[in-house]
Amino acid sequence: MAGVEASGKTVEEAIENALDELGAERDEVEIEVLEEPKKGRLGIGGHDARVKVRLIGDEDDDDEPAPGNRADPVVHDDDDDDDQDEEDVEREVKLDDDGNPIEDEAEVAAQMLDQLLVLMGIEGDVSIRDAETPGDGLGMAKAVLEVEGDDLGVLIGRRGETLGSLQYLLNLMVTRKLGDGNYFTVDIEGYRRRREQQLSTLATRTAETVKRTKRPTTLEPMPPNERRIIHLTLSEDRYVETDSVGEGEERRVSISPKRSAMRE
Repeated sequence: MAGVEASGKTVEEAIENALDELGAERDEVEIEVLEEPKKGRLGIGGHDARVKVRLIGDEDDDDEPAPGNRADPVVHDDDDDDDQDEEDVEREVKLDDDGNPIEDEAEVAAQMLDQLLVLMGIEGDVSIRDAETPGDGLGMAKAVLEVEGDDLGVLIGRRGETLGSLQYLLNLMVTRKLGDGNYFTVDIEGYRRRREQQLSTLATRTAETVKRTKRPTTLEPMPPNERRIIHLTLSEDRYVETDSVGEGEERRVSISPKRSAMRE
């Protein structure tokens, strides 16, 4: 994923909108301010702030130089080329603890997570599965690393905060070892799946209340990845619309009747 662009009345609002779309925390992304907000005169000539946000470790196609701007190739003699080729091969080969090559990035990430658990003194089995839902990071994560074991609640923490920190640390380590473009979701005993189901149910029930009363409702504060689930759950509902309001840890989702639906 090359990142997302978002706009808002302020730079901070634009960043929050981008985080909602990515379902990521601020410390998991790199932020580029594309345009500062500008107030027009008499309502003319102004524009919103615009930012570009991408997950740390994601490749950005925009970083690739245009064909016409590439640097001239450097000519080496044959001996230098041979040495360079050997170095490239050595960098590309990844080894496990026994010195055997590992070619799959997810296997490397799983091994690193297993090492983290050992250092933390926690026993758990790490397995790999595909990202299948928004809660898994579908469209962003290469895979989900699932940890199973006994008494792993300490790895989840209040409202999943410890789990989020563990995932962030792992992805920093993965990026350092494997380079950009490798992002993984970490789940503990199916916590993310259960939480996703709870949020989808909450979104649906709240939307039904909004349709019945024709009055907007604002949910409790949630982290970006959870707000994203609410937005996606109701994205195709023709009678309600969602928006994120507030700032920082107090940012939450507002569910309102669509104006077009109210006129029907």
